[in-house]
Amino acid sequence: GNEYKKEFIFIERLIEHLKKGLSIRNFDMDSESYKKYLKPLSLLTHKPVLYVCNIDEKLIDNYDELLTKTIKQLKKENSKIIVIAAKIEQEINELDSYDDRQVFLNDYGLKQSGTSLLINEAHKLLNLSTFYTAGKKEVRAWTFINGSKAPKVAGVIHSDFEKGFIKAEVMKFYDFDKYRSEVKVREAGKLKTEGKDYTVCDGDIIHFRFNN
Repeated sequence: GNEYKKEFIFIERLIEHLKKGLSIRNFDMDSESYKKYLKPLSLLTHKPVLYVCNIDEKLIDNYDELLTKTIKQLKKENSKIIVIAAKIEQEINELDSYDDRQVFLNDYGLKQSGTSLLINEAHKLLNLSTFYTAGKKEVRAWTFINGSKAPKVAGVIHSDFEKGFIKAEVMKFYDFDKYRSEVKVREAGKLKTEGKDYTVCDGDIIHFRFNN
């Protein structure tokens, strides 16, 4: 029928695109064609890609010709590229305090470490965010899929948390950073009680209440 003809034409266009050595990630198509014809194929080369270039620390703020050409070529794929220097990362990890690390980064003209950049970009690529739990014994970061509701996110910790979900006590990381303690956050009225329909946000600090 007509639908099969449309799919055949689409696949022919796709094959011609690939024969040119071009990536599927920059293949021109509308959202309907993607859903109907491309997505069901689950092609490996359509998976999102993050390229990490490990370079000499001397090039961190002064790219050479090879690196510049490499980045230019990879950008044609509509892929994300980040540049890090493993030597710098090693030296950062050897520093004990946060302040010392920031001074070290400033000396290289960097806003954040390559490790932090890599984690953040990988999260974006995979549509993930981070929430935190803070108890008496430990503080821990957890990843979740963006757009998830509170019960689903609770299930990241344990399936019982999702099944018996009652409510979530939530404070924003920037509020905690400002007031410096949960007590002060609560006193400022910034600690919120949320129900099953709450969409968890990146950086939320959450205490889940649930039935065993």
